[in-house]
Amino acid sequence: GAPPQRRVLHWGRDGETWRLAHAQFSPYLRWDSSIRDFEQSDAEALPPEGCVVFIGSSSIRMWKSLGEDFPEVDAINRGFGGSQMIDSVLFAKRIVTPYKPTAVAVYAGDNDIGRGKDAERVLRDFRDFVGSIHDELPDARIGFIAIKPSLKRWNLWPEMKRANEMVASFAEGDPRIDYLDIATPMLGEDGKPRKELFARDGLHLNEDGYRVWTEAVTPWVDKTGASKSELVASE
Repeated sequence: GAPPQRRVLHWGRDGETWRLAHAQFSPYLRWDSSIRDFEQSDAEALPPEGCVVFIGSSSIRMWKSLGEDFPEVDAINRGFGGSQMIDSVLFAKRIVTPYKPTAVAVYAGDNDIGRGKDAERVLRDFRDFVGSIHDELPDARIGFIAIKPSLKRWNLWPEMKRANEMVASFAEGDPRIDYLDIATPMLGEDGKPRKELFARDGLHLNEDGYRVWTEAVTPWVDKTGASKSELVASE
């Protein structure tokens, strides 16, 4: 039969009446192995409080140099490939909030729009992600890593750009939320994705691409994460 699905219902109030706004469905077991691997690693050595957690889809999972790229903080990679924003919402309680990070960066929305969701859905799910983090860690800073322009999904860029703009506008209303613009430096003078930043598939990044991301995100990481020297001093 069909694989089991996790269902998330979103309700909204219309005057005196509550109505079902929309429903989200996600494969319940698709990432179970990856999440369990993270939990096994946590059981052996839990990431330190004050870390910066990166969660999201394959662009995070494949960021192999992430820990080295942000040497001033404990940067933790919790990416699981193919995932959408709703999946980061669903697993945040297992692989984000238990660490009590000072900051969380999420990269998701790329696969969402690639599979037919619109910018409004990406924003709604990001708002849910923010809520799932701030329910337990109200002071945590949350960074939305902009949806990247890519060679393979260039035809979807108008909707991705619209999602980025909507999230950036939402972030302006809360000092705990930041829009991390990795998209602009990935575009060349012709306004199209810089080919030299991508792997052969035209979707994922190569080392040069991750250098662009690192340069764009470092100021936020250094500002929001507890430095390793601070963590040692507090022990």
